[in-house]
Formats: sequence, C-alpha cells, structure tokens
Amino acid sequence: MATMDDRLLVEAIRAGDPQAPGELVARFQGVVFGLCFRMLGHRHDAEDATQETFIRALRGIFGFDARRPIRPWLLEIAANRCRTALATRARRPAAADPARVADRPDDRAGLGDPDDLAGELELALARLRPEYRAVVALFHEQGLSYEEVAGALDKPVGTIKTWLHRARGEMAVFLASRGIRR
Repeated sequence: MATMDDRLLVEAIRAGDPQAPGELVARFQGVVFGLCFRMLGHRHDAEDATQETFIRALRGIFGFDARRPIRPWLLEIAANRCRTALATRARRPAAADPARVADRPDDRAGLGDPDDLAGELELALARLRPEYRAVVALFHEQGLSYEEVAGALDKPVGTIKTWLHRARGEMAVFLASRGIRR
C-alpha cells in the first residue's frame, strides 16, 4: 500500500481495505508505544496498552472526524488506556514482581552515569508522577500542542501548563541533586 495521508487512510479503513489497518498500526505504533511505555514504565504493560489502543481506534474509526489529525486522537486513546491500567495497578496489592523491577529505569544498564545526560533525564522522568510523565511525553517527545495534550488527557489547558511547569521543576531539582547543571 502506497503511503497516504491520514484522511485517506481513515477512508480506506472505513471502506474495508484489508491493508489499511496494518498501515495505521505501522505508521503510529512507535509513537503510541512510546507514550504507553513512558506512562506505564513497563514494556509488557505498554505493549498491552498499545494493542488495546489500536483495537479501540479501529472499532471507533467510523465515529472519528477524518478532518482532524489522527495522531492526537490515537494518543488520547492511548493515554486513556494507560490511565485505566495505572488505576487498576494501584488497586492491586503490592507484590514483588521481578519483571517489573527489571524495567525500572534506574536498574537498566547505562543509566545513572553522570556523563550520560540521556540516562539522567530518564531517571528524572521515572521519578515523576504518572500524569507529569504523560504531559512531558506528549508535549516534548510527541510534539503535541498544549491544546492537543489537554484533549489527550481530558484536562484543561491550564492544568496541562501547570503540570508541565511542575514536571520541569521537579526534573531540574533532581538533575541538580545529581550534579547536572544547565
């Protein structure tokens, strides 16, 4: 299937083109998974949330306004899936899960090295509240506007700006405590 713009891709899915759903997944899987992993902090949970995102998107494609860009809509679905997963996780009793411990950013090889700014940023991000991580991921990593982030997280724009400001502040304090200066 030749690369087509988002509007044509939505029309192809609605028309029953058997290759179009695969094109949707191929085109947006990386950004959706990236957001899910950033919010959930665990590869397996992120993979599950990514899969659920595309299932929900394909089920809801007929209600989607094809004049809108599809990427923010998909990220909104992904953020909702992640919030649901985080709420479910919070209700479960805490148990030692070796698979989750191995995915903690501070336990991965190469992180924590003061000469590794990317690693230090990962550590700082991992320490943020989940909603702050989501805002940082959507705004800085995915390049969404304040309004698009607000839509994705179903929060007012003012809340998004406040969360982003606080997240940056918390990261700056953490990085300074680790000897990283601007």
